[in-house]
Amino acid sequence: MDTKTKSRYEAKAKIIKAMSHPTRLFIVDKLSRSEQCVCELTEMVGDDMSTVSKHLSVLKNAGIVSDEKRGTQIFYSLRVPCVLKFFSCVESVLKTNAKEQASLVR
Repeated sequence: MDTKTKSRYEAKAKIIKAMSHPTRLFIVDKLSRSEQCVCELTEMVGDDMSTVSKHLSVLKNAGIVSDEKRGTQIFYSLRVPCVLKFFSCVESVLKTNAKEQASLVR
């Protein structure tokens, strides 16, 4: 693998790694429906604001979400809705795995 190819795969891995936490997946899912302020996401997630802010920072640094400050509030939105295709793919893998597991117990 040459350096350019390796760099491209490292960049892809960074994006996938940013979503590799249940809370961040939940946040992406919620932001796919509408923008949310940190306070709303904190309430939905059930963690403290600093923890939710750290998760949002990881997603923002990976380029998945964007933020906009309005007064004292920061609102987050999904920057690239195509990540939802990844969600569909993951659901397909889960369903396929469940079918294979079910066939083993029949």
